[in-house]
Amino acid sequence: MAILIDNNTKTIVQGITGANAALHTKLMLEYGTKIVGGVTPGKGGQRVEGVPVYDTVAQCLKEHPDATVSSIWVPARFAKEAILEAIDAGIKVVVVITERIPIHDMLYVREKAKEKGVTVIGGNTPGVISPGKCLVGMLPKIAFQPGRVGTVARSGAVTYYIANSLNLAGLGESTSVGLGGDPILGSNFEDILKLFEQDPETDAIVMAGEIGGVYEELAAPYIKQMKKPVIAYITGKSAPQGKRLGHAGAIIEGNMGTADSKIEALKNNGALIAETLSEIPVLVKKALRIG
Repeated sequence: MAILIDNNTKTIVQGITGANAALHTKLMLEYGTKIVGGVTPGKGGQRVEGVPVYDTVAQCLKEHPDATVSSIWVPARFAKEAILEAIDAGIKVVVVITERIPIHDMLYVREKAKEKGVTVIGGNTPGVISPGKCLVGMLPKIAFQPGRVGTVARSGAVTYYIANSLNLAGLGESTSVGLGGDPILGSNFEDILKLFEQDPETDAIVMAGEIGGVYEELAAPYIKQMKKPVIAYITGKSAPQGKRLGHAGAIIEGNMGTADSKIEALKNNGALIAETLSEIPVLVKKALRIG
């Protein structure tokens, strides 16, 4: 079944005529993703990789009313309007590839999405993949294979490494979600954990966080309520206070957001803590009593 996207998902690409979006439209199509339309204002009537382009999301959905997912590839200054356009048009899942979106814009978008019951992933997400079924974003298909372990991570690179570790251990992924690296995100860990908890094709969840922000600490109490095992991994254990590493959101301030504070909160609420990436599949198998 997977979460967010599956082999029946119809999707659109906002900003499709941009070089990066056009390239990944090609790769998504090759993977089997059903991209029914693209949107770039002023470029309606064109085609990108055979996909028809429209001036607005509303026009696109008028021709393709079964589309439920949109990926956003526009520059950061246009991201707020693009996301709101998708929400207002009736899109149910918005995957925001764009990075460094102004904080106030994302706060506004997140509130509007909540009002409409829309799931926003990102910004600064590498995307979402349900292996063998659908890919929305720029995740490398070679890193993923079908299985029954759900994964959610802030970092794109960590998402790939987790999947590779699971694959080498004979496991695989039901869905892998790149939560995003920006400071303010459309969805948090708890939102995705809830979806995995309800998914009959997911047996265990791997959650990978990093220093900075409080998304991991906020998700910890929900883990205690879950029936499915959660294996957690936190990057940035050696980072000094006040140091930003990689993502805009990866900065430690005060006592919150440190690797130690996240690990303690997760462990105290029932998550199994992996010290290294290679330990993740070991803990998954232990939790599921495999081998």
